[in-house]
Amino acid sequence: MTDEGVEAVAAECETIDASVGDRVPHVATIVFDRPEARNAMNGQVRREFKRVFARAEEDDEVRVVVLTGSDETSSFVAGADVTELRERDPLEQREAGKRPRIYEVVAGSDKPIIARLNGHTLGGGCELAQACDVRIAREGAKLGQPETNLGIIPGGGGTQRLPRLVGEGHAMRLVLTGELIDATEAADIGLVEEVCDEETFDDRVYELAGAMAEKSPVALEFAKQAVQAASRMDLDDGIEYEAELFSLLFASHDKNEGIDAFLEDRDPEWEGR
Repeated sequence: MTDEGVEAVAAECETIDASVGDRVPHVATIVFDRPEARNAMNGQVRREFKRVFARAEEDDEVRVVVLTGSDETSSFVAGADVTELRERDPLEQREAGKRPRIYEVVAGSDKPIIARLNGHTLGGGCELAQACDVRIAREGAKLGQPETNLGIIPGGGGTQRLPRLVGEGHAMRLVLTGELIDATEAADIGLVEEVCDEETFDDRVYELAGAMAEKSPVALEFAKQAVQAASRMDLDDGIEYEAELFSLLFASHDKNEGIDAFLEDRDPEWEGR
């Protein structure tokens, strides 16, 4: 593990910024900051993001991660860099798409990931939001999978994660038409969990992040795994998996600490083990 903190690693990057604990203890905020391209993802963005995100993953002080775009762009991530895509042939694209990509890195995190959708969330940006655990959108944000407008299809998991979030019909509509929807409709169909106006947006994002960060890190990890299993297993297997994770927590320090703190009417002191 590097001795550098999340903020120090981000300081070495040109397209990614980060802070830890600015709004809420134990919460890292990772910011896409490529304003000239509305935070569109190119190779540099992906490489730098992976470096910063990996450091947040390693840092025991970080319990929750918020992903967002720089506010000056009014975008979360406005898709992939189309000029980069234009120059690739199939073999080059296959090489560029080797896993784990940015989407798998986020979806596979042991820590809760909140997408703070502060503006346009399109194409690969929408797929990245789908890979997060909770999505909170600001009023006025636009979301969509416009790849078919370019003669391609979503390639970052959108054809797989989107139906699981909104159902096959809505996913077909969005993918096949390439149309954009506003944040309110996105909430109506289940693509985002909440929509907030500008005045309450950050308060709500960090209220949720803080509520998660107050919990035992090991309990957060196991709870996330159990919920994710619901879309990957049948009911009987999922219930068995949940029971196994529940039992495993009885070997943890945090289980005893949490119960002792409850019985003693005090705040628990989590150790994440």
